[in-house]
Amino acid sequence: MHKHSPEENKRLVNRMSRIVGHANKVKSMLEEDRNCTEILIQLAAVRAALTSLSKQILEEHINECMTEMSEFKSEDERLLAISELMDVVNQFVK
Repeated sequence: MHKHSPEENKRLVNRMSRIVGHANKVKSMLEEDRNCTEILIQLAAVRAALTSLSKQILEEHINECMTEMSEFKSEDERLLAISELMDVVNQFVK
């Protein structure tokens, strides 16, 4: 199982914290009954930031899985790893 280095984990957490801050801004904009255009622009930024973070984590996960595949001794282990990877990809692209 892939574990992020402490530095990488901190970077990912910081990135997610910024996304949460943007999402909270959307909430306050809604509470203030701000202009819909402004809210939609902010929502688009939140969505783009989440997508970017998700892609990065998925890419790292795929790279790790591919590295681990060379270590599997049986075809069953490789097929199971591929199946698990496809489950993750399918959840991501929903």
